[in-house]
Amino acid sequence: MSLATRVSAFFLAALGITLLGFSVVLYALADHHLHRQLDDRLESALATLEAAVDVEHDGLEWEPTERRLTLGLEPGVEQVHWSVQDEHGHMIDHSANIGHDSGHFPMSWKPNRWPTQPTDGTVFDANPGWRLAARRLLLEDLLQHGRGHPEDDGPEDDIEYPILVITAGISPTPVEASLNQLGLTLAGLSASLWLVAAMLGRKLCRHALAPLGAMASAARGMIVAGHGEFLPAPGTRDELDDLRVAFNELLARLHETHERQKRFTGDASHQLRTPLAGLLSLVEVIRRRPRPTAEYEQTLDQVHQETLRLSQIVESLLFLARAEADAESPKAEVVDLAAWVPAQMTRWMDHPRAADIREEGPNNPLPILAQPSLLAQMLENLLDNALKYSEPGDPVLIRTWRESDAVFLAVEDRGVGLAEDEREKVFDPFYRSPQARRMGRTGVGLGLSMVKRISLAFGGSIDVESTPGRGSRFVLRFPARPDLPAPPESEKARSLRNQIEAETIAARAS
Repeated sequence: MSLATRVSAFFLAALGITLLGFSVVLYALADHHLHRQLDDRLESALATLEAAVDVEHDGLEWEPTERRLTLGLEPGVEQVHWSVQDEHGHMIDHSANIGHDSGHFPMSWKPNRWPTQPTDGTVFDANPGWRLAARRLLLEDLLQHGRGHPEDDGPEDDIEYPILVITAGISPTPVEASLNQLGLTLAGLSASLWLVAAMLGRKLCRHALAPLGAMASAARGMIVAGHGEFLPAPGTRDELDDLRVAFNELLARLHETHERQKRFTGDASHQLRTPLAGLLSLVEVIRRRPRPTAEYEQTLDQVHQETLRLSQIVESLLFLARAEADAESPKAEVVDLAAWVPAQMTRWMDHPRAADIREEGPNNPLPILAQPSLLAQMLENLLDNALKYSEPGDPVLIRTWRESDAVFLAVEDRGVGLAEDEREKVFDPFYRSPQARRMGRTGVGLGLSMVKRISLAFGGSIDVESTPGRGSRFVLRFPARPDLPAPPESEKARSLRNQIEAETIAARAS
């Protein structure tokens, strides 16, 4: 079932329920109103008939001649019919139109129960073909309510009754005919409106969803997702246009990822091919003829160096591949950067340029959330780059500080620096600047890529500030954790920092 059909069916069902509910409510209101009008007419007729009863001390007298009654003079079922009976059901009087419909008006009808409070209350009931109402007038109750007079004002032969029952009836046939007509009108009108809505709604749904079908056709026609092909604009300026924009942005990201993957695969194959070819050539050369032991040892040293280089490339590629695949983030812990950096400097004390490395930082804690081994790998890569692209004797500074809700770690050098266009590419895998190639610096171009990936995994970022010929400054930014109390090792870290600074000063003095 197509989307247009489902949408049309949903709205047609909603419209059908709405029209049905409206028709039922309107019919019920009309039915209540018309039947209420019947009851009001009957109530008014009973009041008129009761006014023709004379309440005297000895009994109730029916005196219609003294009060002219116009009820029941017109023939027809739509007119009021009435009768007056005594307590035994004997007919005392009735309307003139009962003579025309004597076979229809229920002369013997009596209510099942009479009201008690008040006793002359009106009782309504339905009889086949008639809507009936009746009142029972009790002499004692009427006198108690002060509605009679003590003296007889009529002739002596007036008949008096202790109880009178007055009944009025009217046929509901005209009302039922009106309700039937109303029901047919509502049904026909609702059906017509529903059919018109079905035809127009189906057409409008197809027209409204036509851009979605065009985008689906365009998506099916794409050979490779995102390769210069995008969904067409529907021109509707609504949710469909938002969908097109979002989908095209996704295609653009897929295209960028695909291109980056192609470059990464090409560069990786090239970088892996070079050390492997070097290893094979060394092995082939050494096997051509017997050689002295010294040459074998020298060749094995070269094989060892190439193997280490190949191992470094493979490990870096595996890490970057896991990061590209959105692998599980490394398990992190709270690290006090102010105490951690001086402790890491002990690993560089045997480096030929250990005297050029300086460290500056506050004495108060700088807590961040990181994985210590990966954090150490980031610092080693930045320090290795700074020492590699600067001359011996040029200082390399490691600075830590805090600003607001962020902690910073910066590595500064006074090396060759980077051009403006190189700053954007320096974090790409396998990228190496032309200046580095001219200087003959070894490397595979994965160190800074790993630094960026690790910093992103920790929720941080890395920026570079560089000027050609004046050096570079790489700044790592981490979200700051809540301040922690100074750990027990902080005193040891400070003494270690003082020892490193003393050794650095002694090395410079020598």
